[in-house]
Amino acid sequence: MIQIREMILDDKPQLRHLYLESRRTTFYWADPELMHLEDFDRDTAEELVFVAESQQKLIGFISLYVPDNFIHCLFVDRNFKGQGTGHLLLKEAKQHLQLPMKLKCLSKNTPALAFYEKEGWEKIHEVKVPDAYWNMLYTGKNS
Repeated sequence: MIQIREMILDDKPQLRHLYLESRRTTFYWADPELMHLEDFDRDTAEELVFVAESQQKLIGFISLYVPDNFIHCLFVDRNFKGQGTGHLLLKEAKQHLQLPMKLKCLSKNTPALAFYEKEGWEKIHEVKVPDAYWNMLYTGKNS
């Protein structure tokens, strides 16, 4: 059983490791030596963070920048992908953000792009920079 709850301070050590491991695995094209445990704190500062927990183990998280209705991070432990964790985290985001919700997804991250499209997100515009990404929008109309 997966439970979603707001992050507490004691979650940070586990989340730092989950974030680092997930990025090193997912972003295979990036230099893993440039990724560090402290990145979690920097990348989620001033954001509302919810965790997915299963049997007292943190298996994923989502971070929301509420003023912009923006999902900044959504990461799920690779051993728990495809089990509905991402869907539950997005469902929680819908309770805290107004429509339309926004996010950016790296163009090379094709599994994540497919996941978001399956969840009703639309690709709006691809930004062609060295790490190209898609601006995506969720209006709630396609779900």
